[in-house]
Parts: sequence; structure tokens; C-alpha cells
Amino acid sequence: MAENVSFVKSFLGGVVDKKSYRTLVANLFFVYSAIEEEMYRNKDNPSIYPIYFDQLNRKKSLEKDLVYYYGSDWQVTVKPSAVTEMYVDRIHNVGKHQPELLISHAYTRYMGDLSGGQILKNIAKNAMQLSDDEGTEFYIFRDIQNDKEFKQRYRKALDSIAVTEQQVNLIISEANVAFSLNMKMFQELNSNIVKIMLMLLSNTINNFRNMIQ
Repeated sequence: MAENVSFVKSFLGGVVDKKSYRTLVANLFFVYSAIEEEMYRNKDNPSIYPIYFDQLNRKKSLEKDLVYYYGSDWQVTVKPSAVTEMYVDRIHNVGKHQPELLISHAYTRYMGDLSGGQILKNIAKNAMQLSDDEGTEFYIFRDIQNDKEFKQRYRKALDSIAVTEQQVNLIISEANVAFSLNMKMFQELNSNIVKIMLMLLSNTINNFRNMIQ
């Protein structure tokens, strides 16, 4: 379904509804809070510690964006959508019972963000007429100097994880679950930037499958 979305058409359209976008930022805050909580809790697990890089963390960046879009009392205002709650529950569930499946959620989100962040940042800035980095902190990885080199480092770390064939199949299946939950979360909104994010996530999932199989 994601591959049927026209990236070029959406990109050229450059229409981003600010209300929808800030809702997306709020939902992503809850998703990343869950991912980062479970990754930290399992950081000594043999399946997780090779890819535990705290410089990828997005929670604090999202908090800055939420202050920009909602004000300093954003914590009183924002709530996760129904699909976001499902997504968060899924992350906590695998973190507690099958921590190796966190690989799927971490790779799907972080590598997608790192790969497409600058594209999305520029679209958001232009469409919503944002100045400097206001409202786009989510896309800025301040602790990563070279995106390309870091992604290569991450993938080498991923390759170093010892997993059985059965675990490989489960990790790939969980990546599909992660993508599906992202897609449903995005579909709740009405914005062209969502289509672009789906395309970037689709590319990330395809790369993940090719690497792990």
C-alpha cells in the first residue's frame, strides 16, 4: 500500500497541515518514549546492547517540538491516539517478553528518521513557514556528526547480533507489525507529509529485510 503512494507528487505538493502535524509529533512522543524506555531496560540483553546508541534518542527532541506547538503545558494537553496506544502497548509487550523483537521497532523508526530526516525537515519548514529549527528538532540528530557513517556502524552492529533462524523470521514479522502500526497511526491524520513518511518507512523495511535474511 505504501509503494502505491506517489512520493514525487506529495513532495511537490508540499502541503502540511499544522494541526495534523503537531498531532503526529505528539503521537511520536509516546512511541519514542516507549521504545527508549524498553531499549534502556534491555540494554544489557545480548540482542540489544550492540545496537543501543543513546545518540539516536528522540524523546527530548520531541519534547522541544511539543513546547513549540502546544506551549509549556503540553503535558496537560497531548494524549496518544487509539492506534498510538496500541503501538505503545506492543512495544512494551515485546520489551518485557521478547526483547530481541525491539530490534524491529528500533530499526524501523531510527533508521527511517536518520535517512529521511533532512527531507522531511525541509518540507515541514517550507510548508509551515518555520524559522530556524523551531518545530523540527525531531529531525536533528545533534550527537551524530555523519549520518552515512553512523548508519554503516549501526548495520555492522546489527549484523553482529547472534540470532537463530526462527528469531530472524520473528524479527522480520515484527518489522511488518511495526510498519503496519506506523501506517495506521499516520492514516489517522490528513497531511501529505504523512505519505512521504510512509514511503521512507517502506524503504527502511525493505532494506531491513534484505540485510537480515
